[in-house]
Amino acid sequence: MRGADTFTESLFTMRRLDDFVPADHPLRPVRVMVNQALKNIEPLLSGMYAADVKGGRPSIAPEKLLRAMLLQIFYSIRSERMLMEQTQYNLLYRWFIGLSMDDSVWVPTVFTKNRERLIEHDAVIELFNEVLAIANQNHWLSGEHFSVDGTLIQAWAGHKSFVRKDGSDDDSANFKGQSRSNDTHESSTDADARLYRKGNTASELRFMGHTLSDNRHGLIANAMVTTADGYAEREAAKAMIADAKHAAPEGAPITLGADKGYDAAEFIAALSDMQVLPHVAQNTSNRQSAVPDSVAKTDGYAISQQKRKLIEQGFGWAMLIGPIRQVMVRGLEKVDQLFVLTMTAYNLTRMRTLGQIRPQTA
Repeated sequence: MRGADTFTESLFTMRRLDDFVPADHPLRPVRVMVNQALKNIEPLLSGMYAADVKGGRPSIAPEKLLRAMLLQIFYSIRSERMLMEQTQYNLLYRWFIGLSMDDSVWVPTVFTKNRERLIEHDAVIELFNEVLAIANQNHWLSGEHFSVDGTLIQAWAGHKSFVRKDGSDDDSANFKGQSRSNDTHESSTDADARLYRKGNTASELRFMGHTLSDNRHGLIANAMVTTADGYAEREAAKAMIADAKHAAPEGAPITLGADKGYDAAEFIAALSDMQVLPHVAQNTSNRQSAVPDSVAKTDGYAISQQKRKLIEQGFGWAMLIGPIRQVMVRGLEKVDQLFVLTMTAYNLTRMRTLGQIRPQTA
């Protein structure tokens, strides 16, 4: 018998949001890890706002904002406006963020207003660190063997915004044939962006993202964004490996793998001063490598060269799934916040998989 095309809505429902999410949904283990990390940084999040005794209108919980920002990365949602639109009717999104079926969805400008507050208190960095601490508790990090690399991030600024710093006349509509450099010009929409090219790429207004990955499973151990220039990669690498060495067990042999672009005498000397073994790919093209042959012939060096390729998976994920190919925020601090949050999301997806194939240990 043919069923009737009718729609009868119940006045009440006895089901919870959790009932609509499949038991094996991939976001379930991710949400557990996110909530654990957010609980650990609760004192920091509380300190971001005025005390309750002072009164005033309660703000939106920063935990919900951070979950929503992670959700936007997981599902490649291009804007906060679209995220809020989809959260209005997507029960999975409401469940992950922590909104009930009856809760109103906030306006997109909430993200804009709170982004500065999150930057001021390094909330995203602390979230990244706590997620990494969970990985360490489950023995998914070596804490001793690392790889480093950098990638170009296209800024949210066009060539026509790249004008003279002194304000003199400049035909920005027709810039072909003109001599332009970062010394004389800057973007009128994003002053932190730099005109930069690498290899066979065209000159674009860009930032440079840097990551330090742990060689055991390729999890990102550190991430940062700098202005784009020829020295940024090595300077960022020195800063990140110094932090990693400080956190490593005392006396542990620290190694750092990298591609040929890091094979510079100054960089190798800096690693030696920090007592870090330079497992950097030797660049012998019409020159002598700064990496000693005694290091390059070891088994550990060969393993590092193989493992360092894992770092590319993070960059690939951040550009294909995440919003890093061309960021839609302006300013070094905001781009850095988005990059670190994206690498946090990448770590969470990797850790979810590791939890499935390598059960968590006590």
